Amino acid sequence: MSRKLPPFAAVRAFEAAARLLSFKDAADELCLSPSAVSHQVRALEEFLDTKLFERRGNAMHLTLTGETYAGRLETLLDGIDGATRAARAGAEPEVLRVLCTPGFAARWMVPRMGRFAHADRLRLRVSVGAPSTDFATNDADIVIHWADAPVAGVLVEPLMASARYPVIRPDLKARLGIETPADLARATLMHDETMDMWAEWFELAGCPPPQMPAGPEFPNCELATTAAEQGGGVALAYDMMVRDTVASGRLMRLFDTVTMPFVIYSVACDEARMDEPMIAAFRTWVQAEVAEDGRPATAIRVAE
Repeated sequence: MSRKLPPFAAVRAFEAAARLLSFKDAADELCLSPSAVSHQVRALEEFLDTKLFERRGNAMHLTLTGETYAGRLETLLDGIDGATRAARAGAEPEVLRVLCTPGFAARWMVPRMGRFAHADRLRLRVSVGAPSTDFATNDADIVIHWADAPVAGVLVEPLMASARYPVIRPDLKARLGIETPADLARATLMHDETMDMWAEWFELAGCPPPQMPAGPEFPNCELATTAAEQGGGVALAYDMMVRDTVASGRLMRLFDTVTMPFVIYSVACDEARMDEPMIAAFRTWVQAEVAEDGRPATAIRVAE
C-alpha cells in the first residue's frame, strides 16, 4: 500500500517552528529565511487541510491538532535520527565530537586523549566563549560545560572541582624577589573578568590587596594564565588546569593559600543519548581521569 506522506522539508520546518514557537528561530536553526519556514508550514497545513498554528496577540501558539501532530513527529524524527546514526555507524567508524574551551583542551584534555579507548575516533573542537549546550545546533555529542548549571533536556554531570592559587614564571619571581603575599605589590596581577577572585585570595592570605592600579583584565582565566606563562605577571590559576604546567617548570605556584574549591567543569550530553555506547564510554573515562587527578566534583557546588 502506498503511503501518503507530506513533503519532508515542510515536516522539518513545522517541527522546528513547533518546538521553538518561532518562525524566526526555526529559520535560524534550519539556515532558512523566516518567510521560507512560513511557506513550508502553510504548505503542510494545505496538505493536512487543517491549521497548525494560531496567533493570540503577538504570540504564536499551536492548535490542538498542531500540538498532537508535533508530539508524534518528534518521536518519528527521533526514530529516523537513530536509524540514520546506526546506518552510518555500520558504514564507517562512529566518531565522538567533544566541544570544550581552548584552555580545557590544551591544558587537560589533549595530554590525556591517548588514554581514551576510542581516541582514534574522538574529534575535539574548541569554542570561542562558553561552549553551547544546545545539541540541536552545536554539532557535538559531548560538551565540557562550565560549572554545573542545569540545562533543560541535557544531562549535566559535575566533573571537576578546583581551588585557585597564584602562579608566576620562575625567572620573574626571582627578578621581583617575591617571598610573601605582600610582595605581590611589586608584580602585575592578571585579572579575569569571568570570575576574578584576587580579593578573596588576599583575604584568605591575611593580606590587604596591593594599593596599585589594577593589572590587565582578560576574558577568562586561561588567557590570564597564558599571559603569566609568557612572563606578563601573576595569575590566579585553577589548580586542575595548571598542575602539568607547574610540574614542567614553566610556571611555579606561589604560597600555600588557596581559594575554596568549586565545580569548574561538568560533562554534558543530550539526555536522550546518554546511554549510547560512545557517549557512555567517554563519560565513564573522563570521570575516572579526574578522580585519578584527585579532585572530582563530589558534592561541591559552584560559588554564587
